[in-house]
Amino acid sequence: MNSSNQYDVIIAGGGLAGLALSIQLAKAGYSVALFEKETYPFHKVCGEYISLESWNFLEELGLPLSDWGLPVIRRVLISAPNGESVEQELPLGGFGISRYKIDAALAGIARASGVVLQEAAKVTDITFERSLFHIQAATGNYQAKVVCGTFGKRSNLDVKWKRAFTRKRSTKLNNYIGVKYHVRTVFPADLIGLHNFKDGYCGLSKIEDDRYCLCYMTTAENLQMNGSSIPLMEKNILQKNPFLEKIFSSVESLYDQPLTISQISFEKKSQVEDHILFIGDAAGMAPPLSGNGMSMALHGSKIAFRCITAFLQEHIARHEMEQEYTDQWNRQFGRRLWVGRQLQRWFGSESRTNLLIHSLKPFPKLVSFLIRQTHGQPF
Repeated sequence: MNSSNQYDVIIAGGGLAGLALSIQLAKAGYSVALFEKETYPFHKVCGEYISLESWNFLEELGLPLSDWGLPVIRRVLISAPNGESVEQELPLGGFGISRYKIDAALAGIARASGVVLQEAAKVTDITFERSLFHIQAATGNYQAKVVCGTFGKRSNLDVKWKRAFTRKRSTKLNNYIGVKYHVRTVFPADLIGLHNFKDGYCGLSKIEDDRYCLCYMTTAENLQMNGSSIPLMEKNILQKNPFLEKIFSSVESLYDQPLTISQISFEKKSQVEDHILFIGDAAGMAPPLSGNGMSMALHGSKIAFRCITAFLQEHIARHEMEQEYTDQWNRQFGRRLWVGRQLQRWFGSESRTNLLIHSLKPFPKLVSFLIRQTHGQPF
């Protein structure tokens, strides 16, 4: 397509999945527009730990990761609400980088690759008619042969389209909140801490510029029980874990206020609806303690790229592209998400978490096995 408002592919959402997909498509010669409601650079609620399975892929996209001196994380420390803990080498490892840095860098590569990057451009509707998508956004109306939804955990479009996960009654699985700080503290650069508390967990790991990401998820119920006060919830619930009590009493927050997000759902989601391909958290969110959502988003973009390319080259029909993407996505991530949900059932209970950490301490190989089940291989 060559018209100014017509594209081969339009992507709604400018996070890791959307940016990575746009770069691959543009480098392959397709016309691509990406819509992001914010303006780069900006912060996001995110654990900011990426499995090393994504390292080569990100460098292939054009990120100079090796030149940035990022902290490589080789060990994990997991603590129970009562303070009992287990420490283990990570089978593959990961690295720390803020979304503020990596998203903005990928956005720059996308622009340089020929992606039409529309910032401060919220998408308000997407419809499909006669083999063509019609997109309404803050910047105008557009058309595309293929549309991908990479708009994260929950968006206005999810609600407008009444996607199944938005209509389920509120439970501990689908009504989480996320809270993130950037902090300065004294903590090993090669270690990620995952500290459990009642109905939630908090991660701490190093990112760039001698900063650390402190991010936690918990149920909305915990916040409501503390008068919707984040400081009060942190004092009354999180800091009952001795590790978190020490962390919160010693860190220097670099934010005036924490970043927050609500209505996070870990319910199953569909990967294709009304011919739109969903990627990243829009396709299925990794449960807490899986620790691999960003790598899943990046890998998902590579799977989608191959399927979309086959369709645009007229090697397969649209319904074949949709089925192939769904099948490949589930082959790659279905088991990881299932294992993550089973772990979440254990870690969602204070007493069971205490028992599980105590039981795992004598069996480091079992800990490594469980970690491997929630991570993939380099792609």
